[in-house]
Amino acid sequence: MSYDFQIPEPLLFNPLKHYLPFIKDLINKNIASPEGTAQKDLIRELRHIGNCVMDIYTGELTQEIIFREVGLFLEANGLIMKESYMLWAGTGFDDFKIITLSDSSQWTLKYYNHEAHYVHIFPARQSPRTFRVKANTLKSAILYLVIIGKDYVSEDDLNKARDHIKLSPVKDVAETEAISEMIDILRK
Repeated sequence: MSYDFQIPEPLLFNPLKHYLPFIKDLINKNIASPEGTAQKDLIRELRHIGNCVMDIYTGELTQEIIFREVGLFLEANGLIMKESYMLWAGTGFDDFKIITLSDSSQWTLKYYNHEAHYVHIFPARQSPRTFRVKANTLKSAILYLVIIGKDYVSEDDLNKARDHIKLSPVKDVAETEAISEMIDILRK
């Protein structure tokens, strides 16, 4: 999937997992595109979201402003060079740092082993202007909106959408409710 923007070095960011305006825009583009290739690309991308939970930023900052503010923080603190960033952030699985941006949202900065994009950024857990969602809930909601699109969300339709990425059928009310809530968030 090609993004309409470039993520500046040394940053690494996945807007499909962490930036609500991007997710909504992606849904709208796929709804408007002819069935087939675009949906296949979307399904391939959704598989890369993983199976964990993620935090999604809902604030007013554009991605470009987020990137600029993180970059300015790195520059001001002498962390642009990979070696200095690695020492500051740590390189272990559980190592990370949290910074606050101009809108009071908090962002996690983690080392990522890549030559050019080694500053992995994503919204911090329980940060202002974010919410947490399970990956399969997000994938299900996106697929439902793109492939089914009906106003009334039924279990059968959810399962048809989930089948496109081989997710097991929804069986309990709580899972169905979580997906329906995510669909509502994405529709707004």
